[in-house]
Amino acid sequence: MSIRIITPQAAHRLLDHGALLIDIRSAGEYARERIEQARNIPMEDLSRAGLPNASALIFLCRSGNRTRISAQTLGDHASCDAYVMEGGLDGWKKAGLPVVRDPARPIELPRQTQIAAGSLVLTGVLLGTFVSPWFYALAGFVGAGLIFAGVSGFCGMARLLMKMPWNRRFMDSM
Repeated sequence: MSIRIITPQAAHRLLDHGALLIDIRSAGEYARERIEQARNIPMEDLSRAGLPNASALIFLCRSGNRTRISAQTLGDHASCDAYVMEGGLDGWKKAGLPVVRDPARPIELPRQTQIAAGSLVLTGVLLGTFVSPWFYALAGFVGAGLIFAGVSGFCGMARLLMKMPWNRRFMDSM
């Protein structure tokens, strides 16, 4: 089934006529900030979870990129009119429409990993430039770790971050 792009305002109107909003982000992303009426079905769970029956389905992610890239797959799973919401959650907020936020939830693990890795690389480069060239090894070590994570699918830094206290109380409840 073909899938069309729809504005957040038009999506909001369709919700009043029985459409369902499907948020394809991860459970962690959804828990931190979401549209109240949205149902969370992460992209990787879509084929086994199945889609509910509705007059129309509107798919969204954070920025609209994931849904736009996956539009064909999303449309193939839909048995009714299907739409991708332009701009995703960011577009919804930019349109002044309401969201539910839980600031007690930590930033998503992939973003925490990016922040930690970027901070370590920057620290290694700055210390290597201003203190001792030996600190460049820190940046190299982190780079090697990122390559290993990409090739193997195992990220030691993400595993370590999952054990941090701010993540632990939410990981235990999942």
